[in-house]
Amino acid sequence: MTHLTGIKACVFDAYGTLFDVHAAAAALKQEIGPKADQLSATWRTKQLEYTWLRSLMPAYKPFWQVTQDGLDYALEEAGLADRTDLRQKLLDLYFNLAAYPEVPDMLAKLQAKGISTAILSNGSLDMLNGAVGSAGIADRLDDVLSVEAVGIFKPDPRIYQLVTDHFNLPERTSVAFMSSNGWDAAAAAHYGFQTVWVNRFGKPWERLEGTPKAVLTSLEKLPDLITC
Repeated sequence: MTHLTGIKACVFDAYGTLFDVHAAAAALKQEIGPKADQLSATWRTKQLEYTWLRSLMPAYKPFWQVTQDGLDYALEEAGLADRTDLRQKLLDLYFNLAAYPEVPDMLAKLQAKGISTAILSNGSLDMLNGAVGSAGIADRLDDVLSVEAVGIFKPDPRIYQLVTDHFNLPERTSVAFMSSNGWDAAAAAHYGFQTVWVNRFGKPWERLEGTPKAVLTSLEKLPDLITC
């Protein structure tokens, strides 16, 4: 088992890592109908694509707007563009996503080790605070960091620098960064963090610079890998 040593802060991507991005569509599966899974997958894909494209253009908009734009695309593709009631229900659910079951206990174990815990996300602060509050994990996180502070999305290295600046950590390797997105884990490793890829969805590894120190299928065993 590969351990991450000399860690002072454990930092997590939010969506797909701590929070289930497909929970909103799953909760309304009967109402959406047979295209529920397709709609959820397209929503997530477009949400991510729009962050990359807006960073390159550049044409930054807050993640909440990007999330709505991605949903509008997915609804139209699914032939549900006229379902404004469904659109609002999905957005309400997305604003209050539940955490994966192992997350609260995992965060508590890291805090018991004396390690700082934080989120680093593309998400807007109001979105992140909504999810953190609804998941009941506010007391298990020391900080919530958003790309809003920079006005560009991951994987721009300025985003990962938010962590080292915020915690005043001169050594990038003192940060453990966890993400379910392979490209995010790769970019954070390329920046200099010790990273863990939380491969919840059984995906192959990305062909990018930056290699994770460990690969997990959930965050349950993460505390066993982390040493100060």
